[in-house]
Amino acid sequence: MEAKRKFADLSGKCLLVVEDDPSIAIGLRINLESEGYAVHVAEDGERGLDLARRVAPDLIVLDVMLPKKNGLEVLHELRSEGRSMPIIILSAKSGEMDKVAGLELGAEDYVAKPFSLAELLARVRAALRRGMAFEPAARTKIVIDDVEVDTASRSVKCQGGLVEMTATEFDVLVCLMIDRGRVLSRDDIFRKVWGPNHHGTPRTVDNFIQQLRSKLEPDPHEPVYIHTVRGVGYRFGRS
Repeated sequence: MEAKRKFADLSGKCLLVVEDDPSIAIGLRINLESEGYAVHVAEDGERGLDLARRVAPDLIVLDVMLPKKNGLEVLHELRSEGRSMPIIILSAKSGEMDKVAGLELGAEDYVAKPFSLAELLARVRAALRRGMAFEPAARTKIVIDDVEVDTASRSVKCQGGLVEMTATEFDVLVCLMIDRGRVLSRDDIFRKVWGPNHHGTPRTVDNFIQQLRSKLEPDPHEPVYIHTVRGVGYRFGRS
């Protein structure tokens, strides 16, 4: 009962599970609904893509190995359309390159099969709550150099133009901008954005930094906003 009360603020969120294994899909639906979420299920990539477009879920749990259209294709199409809901990838593939591919396409998290149900539920909660983590009460806008972030609308402008971002890209950017001029280690960024119980690698942070640079920097190879401090971490702001 205590866990239910603790996460009551997330009840009613709409989730989409795209999974072709009926036993996994049914198990996820039952457990997610017991947490108070409204859950849609799709058994193949084409159906999942259609549902994602029609119901605009708050979060998607997406298998990679799917019939008709694989999970990475679904992920790519959704991100190409500017849809920024958190997407957690499920896959029997646990190699580092598979994780990197999903993250580079815009996944917020990656869980390898077989997975712990308790861990997956925790990651779902963390991904949903992540969007509320960086909304300072005293101000809704952060402006540094040519980059403007509105935490109320979760929008980003660079040199006056709107920049589409995923939920986690946004949170990493705000994390860096709040501490303008201060060097944040990868561990600092992990704790602030993902929380202390998230298991990731330094490469995960590096991938999100690369994604942010590709969207913000005039030349990602010569960054002017997000600087690497060799052997330490990352710093935001023009030198």
